[in-house]
Amino acid sequence: MTILTQEQTKHICDRVLSLSKADECSVTVGGSRQGNIRFARNAVSTAGLAEDTNIAVQVAFGKRQGTATINEYDDKSLEKVLRRAEDLAKLAPENPEFMPAVGKQNYRASETFSKKTAAIDPEFRAQSAAYAIEACRKNKLVAAGFFSDSTSFTSVANSNGVYGHQNETGLDFTCTVRTEDGRGSGWVKRSATDAARFDPREAADVAIEKALRSVDAKALEPGRYTVILEPAATSELLGFMLFGFDARQTDEGRSFLSKKGGASRLGDKLFDSQVNIWADPWNPDVPVLPWDTQNLIARERMDIIKDGKVNALQYSQYWAKKKGVKPTATPGNIIMAGTDKTTADLIASTKKGILVTRTWYIRMVDPQSVLLTGLTRDGTFYIENGKIKYPIKNFRFNESPVTMLNNIEEIGKPVIIGGDEVPFQMSIPPMKVRDFNFTSLSDAV
Repeated sequence: MTILTQEQTKHICDRVLSLSKADECSVTVGGSRQGNIRFARNAVSTAGLAEDTNIAVQVAFGKRQGTATINEYDDKSLEKVLRRAEDLAKLAPENPEFMPAVGKQNYRASETFSKKTAAIDPEFRAQSAAYAIEACRKNKLVAAGFFSDSTSFTSVANSNGVYGHQNETGLDFTCTVRTEDGRGSGWVKRSATDAARFDPREAADVAIEKALRSVDAKALEPGRYTVILEPAATSELLGFMLFGFDARQTDEGRSFLSKKGGASRLGDKLFDSQVNIWADPWNPDVPVLPWDTQNLIARERMDIIKDGKVNALQYSQYWAKKKGVKPTATPGNIIMAGTDKTTADLIASTKKGILVTRTWYIRMVDPQSVLLTGLTRDGTFYIENGKIKYPIKNFRFNESPVTMLNNIEEIGKPVIIGGDEVPFQMSIPPMKVRDFNFTSLSDAV
């Protein structure tokens, strides 16, 4: 597949808009080239390359909307997909919360494209897997993992004068390493826009070390402990919490930020003063598209939590109009402030505690307090006098990220976390947290 240029996508968008008979029309043109390699039991199992182009057209007649897609872009196909969307709109019921397409926006480009990532080829993918496989064979360990990379483009336009075009690249690598007897397990994940920031040797070594160190895990009584949570252990927890920063949910009493009588906790100090979380499409570590992919609203930097205080809520177009305020774009990334301290530094300053590599199988228990339950896995260790003393069996936990962020003792250096496991591209630090609630043991490694 050829990555279409801005000139080509502009022509496609203009052509669709010129043919539209609807009250309004929006067009999205996107395409991607996605490569991957999968390995298991110290051998490559699959590898592939998928390419596709997609055009989505949404139209409205009054409050009736219709959407259609197609993966061809000759003039006949463009008219075909447009008429299909118009036919569907005429058949659709009126949307009581319909909002008209946004007016012209100012999209300031973000650095979402890397030539080095776009140049990734089968040899690069194979070598990324080979480092883990060869090192595990030498150490009598078993590796399984997945490397994927993508190069894509997106163009958006509507009948109110909106137009934006941007190219993106990205890669994700995960690796699980087990001992041959299955008693030890280690895991690592790396994400990047620029392949120059990805080191497969470093990643594989992390998983290998955790697997070797996690053998002969001892049982520790459940209870409340000081824990050092690596970024992969907190990313999903934070994701659950951040979904509650929605103005409509809050006003309707469905968020942990709701107060009785319809008030919100906006401006309240709910977290430790060290907690600063924001969204910024131009962040060099986790750049994202400068527009909201759902409503095409231009993204801006948004300080969500500032010095521990709830600083901003997200307003959809509908709810913003109802409340008489400006709508806000959905964040594409989440950045949490940190320090220069490494995870090793956090361990060194811990008298007694637990190191958690990763959490998984997380489920909501109570939306009003964001109480979550889940399990640790792939390397959980007991810390004593600033050193990892021995591996311990995994725990089930019942904990709220709201409480977690209020019990922070130290914060480390942020790490990029992305992919399917979390709802945003993230840059978040490891954290030392007191009184983390482990409720029972788990025999899984």
